Amino acid sequence: MMRPAKQRGVALIIVLLIVAIVSVLATEMGGRLQLQVKRAANIKNSNQAYWYAVGAEQYASKAIKTLIEASDGVIHLNQPWAEDFVFPIEGGGIEAQLVDMQACFNLNALKDTSSTGGINRSTELNARLTAFKNLLNNSGLDIPSFTVDTVSDSLADWFDADDNMSTYGAEDSEYEGRQFPYLAANNFMADKSELRLINGVELSWLQPVMASLCVLPATNQFVLNVNTVNEENSAVLAAMAGITLSDAADVVNSRPPEGFKTPAEFLAVQQIQAKNLSVEQKAWFDVKTDYFMLKSKTHYNNATFSLQTLFKVEQQNVTVISRQFGGF
Repeated sequence: MMRPAKQRGVALIIVLLIVAIVSVLATEMGGRLQLQVKRAANIKNSNQAYWYAVGAEQYASKAIKTLIEASDGVIHLNQPWAEDFVFPIEGGGIEAQLVDMQACFNLNALKDTSSTGGINRSTELNARLTAFKNLLNNSGLDIPSFTVDTVSDSLADWFDADDNMSTYGAEDSEYEGRQFPYLAANNFMADKSELRLINGVELSWLQPVMASLCVLPATNQFVLNVNTVNEENSAVLAAMAGITLSDAADVVNSRPPEGFKTPAEFLAVQQIQAKNLSVEQKAWFDVKTDYFMLKSKTHYNNATFSLQTLFKVEQQNVTVISRQFGGF
């Protein structure tokens, strides 16, 4: 039989063990509770930042509609939309930038639904491919002419729906033989980053060229707003009009403060008129815009949220056609 003193010792050890276990459990529960509280706060802050971005999107939609109605559709860089927007709010703020998506070269314009593909291209598609080659040649990156021909032909093959390979192009057989094989899209691009997949494209010159490019989803519209092209991306104007970079810069710098009122006013400019553009090429230039991109970034407490929203203007109605998280 255990003596009473030893029994008291065992009881004390058991009590200490219970206290230690309870302390560990309490510490673990406290830590988890703090984690859950922090997680809930982060979710709340992130959701609030997201809704601020949605609010900026709604505001931009109404602002674009008001702009179109007030300006009779003529869009230029001296209008309020072209200024960066910064709005402070309690606990954070909103940064927003509205971009004209028709002041860049739409890669999807190189998909010609009237073309049978391969070497049997339409006249319009050949003219657009020439404009794309001009853009690469005017980049100042000394891209070899063979590379320019390879990329342009491969782009045409990437978009067309057949397997007829162009002279310098590439179809499925080229892409299937790579280390990580894939197939040509045979459709519109969803994002300009897809250009990296095209045969002939090299990283050494891709990034600088990307600044002049864009993708309008599911449309081969090829129209440049001559009022929203600035000196930084005047290479797009030079490529599409077939003029030199210096002439394009002169056209941009001599443009009226409120832009050209009509496409005919732009086409009457000496540098443009001297090119004797075809009727199809003249249709590439306008003073109106059908697509805007809102780039917004919101802050709330320690949370940030970035959103890119693409708007389409159609008969004075403004609709959201795509959203992309991040990138601003």
